[in-house]
This record gives sequence, structure tokens and C-alpha cells, in this order.
Amino acid sequence: MPWFRKSAVEPLAVTMAGVKLGDRLLVLGGGDAALAAALAAKSGLTGRACVLDAAESVARSVAAAVERQGALVESFSGAWGILPFEPHSFDVVVIRSVLERLDADSRVRALREAHRVLRPGGRTVVIEDTGRGGAAALFGGPRRDAGYERSGGPGHALEAAGFRGVRTLAQREGQLFVEGIKAADPSPA
Repeated sequence: MPWFRKSAVEPLAVTMAGVKLGDRLLVLGGGDAALAAALAAKSGLTGRACVLDAAESVARSVAAAVERQGALVESFSGAWGILPFEPHSFDVVVIRSVLERLDADSRVRALREAHRVLRPGGRTVVIEDTGRGGAAALFGGPRRDAGYERSGGPGHALEAAGFRGVRTLAQREGQLFVEGIKAADPSPA
């Protein structure tokens, strides 16, 4: 039945991130190389695409996967709470399955750093997997911080780090998409 087929045009996560040609993009978390490649392709040759993961081997493998897809990306490794970028360096920051694995203090530091490197008016999009119950919750993947969901999840965490206009964009296809905006700097009077 044709109406049940997924669109081959663009994955939902790419659409939700809203990256445009010429955007300066930072992807935090290297666990989804296909997403990083698709987003880097969106920013194109006139933009800048960077991926950062805490593990150097993950950052390198994502960069190689992105380049195999024909896009350009700069890879970095380092602590989530100390990003190696100047303030206002990026138009869009995509955080893929990172916050849920951090303790509360590390999560706040990571989001404050994302806020710092984002230009005024820029967006941060948090993408997390949902619906992990039963055996998958017991045996599948890294453990989540138990207090994270109870404290309001990514929306609350973004607001606590200074983001404005925080909203859930969607929860579909086993993923949650939440965005926050860095308020524009007040203009001098």
C-alpha cells in the first residue's frame, strides 16, 4: 500500500533540524553518522559542519562516514562541557542522544557550552530516542540518568541553560525533537 511507505526524500531528523545551505552547524554526539552526513550535506560547501564526540575514535569514524557520503565535516573530540569553539560560532547546534546519558551537572555544563557557541538567534535541536521499554530498556544501549525524565527532560534542561522559546517540535518514529533559541543580544540604546 503506497500510503504507508516512508518518504525517500529526507529523514524526519534532518527536516526537524532545519539546517539550510550556508549554515554553520555543530553536531554534538557521534552515534548517528547517517544524520551527521545528511546535515553536513545540507550546510553545503558554503557552510561549515562540525561533529564533536567525547570519544576520539567515534568522532573520527563519523567524519569518515560523512566524507564517504560526499559531504565535508570537521571532527573534534573533547568534553561536552568545554567546547573548543569561539562564542557565536554556529547557527545550529544539534545534540543527538547525549543529554540523556549525562548526570545533571554535566548536562547543564554541556548545554551552557552549546548556548555559548551558538550565535544570537540561533537554534539548538535536541534529538533523543524514545519508547525504550521492556527488554530493550534493560539490555539496549547506555543507561539514562533516572532523574532526567522526571525533571522535565530536554525542554527543562534547555530552559535551565538559558534558551528561550523552548518547545517540543515532534515525537514521532521513536524520536523526540525539542528546540530552543538563543535570544538575540539586546541592541545598544
